[in-house]
Amino acid sequence: MNLPTDILFYIVAGAAVILVGLAKGGFAGLGAAAIPLLALVMDPVAAAGMLLPILMVQDIVSVWAFRDSYDARTLLLTLPGAVVGIFMGWYLASVIPADAVRGFVGVIALAFGTYRLLPLLGRSVKLSGPAPEWMGTIMGGVAGFTSQIAHAGGPPFQIWALSRNFPHLVFIGTSSIFFAIINWFKVPAYAALGQFNMQNMTLTAIFLPLAILSTLAGVRLVKRVSPARFNVIINLLMVLIGAELIRQAIW
Repeated sequence: MNLPTDILFYIVAGAAVILVGLAKGGFAGLGAAAIPLLALVMDPVAAAGMLLPILMVQDIVSVWAFRDSYDARTLLLTLPGAVVGIFMGWYLASVIPADAVRGFVGVIALAFGTYRLLPLLGRSVKLSGPAPEWMGTIMGGVAGFTSQIAHAGGPPFQIWALSRNFPHLVFIGTSSIFFAIINWFKVPAYAALGQFNMQNMTLTAIFLPLAILSTLAGVRLVKRVSPARFNVIINLLMVLIGAELIRQAIW
């Protein structure tokens, strides 16, 4: 087992883990930047494998907190599509080289960062009125695919779920349960890709305390600082990182 020795790796990985923790602590959306950031310093598939156990530990807290606030119909519609999307993401990662996966992560980061910045320009991508149920299955599939590739399934799921006009807590609870379930679905995929190895799991253990502390910090900070300010900065960062990952993949 050869752990990274470059101090830059631990600085970048620590920043990515903090983003995941803050996202789980209430700054929703920040976690989508974690894999693109990690992909700058390590194999993107290995990065996702390293983060998955951390996400699953954090899921326990969020699911328990919102266990009584969710829409079962939404889960029934979106989860089958998510399973298909996860399979497609696994297959893609298993047959293409790391640079190509890095390019896909870059495209996802660039697209999602741009999507989240559109409201600042007076534009947004959202459905007017409740979307048809069949679209929930499709968007669940897209969320499963992007979640498998880069743990970034939030925007596709949100585009559909927000159109259903759920009460705030029901929306949060349904999202928390949806992603907790698909994170378990991703376990066989990452195991098949060989990412639950000693090196990755050692890195997971190293960064897990930081993830927990940053989650607790997020819970406290979200009450004092506007998440919107953080989101603008992180989304701009996602656009820049996405462009850089695409550049690396091409050149």
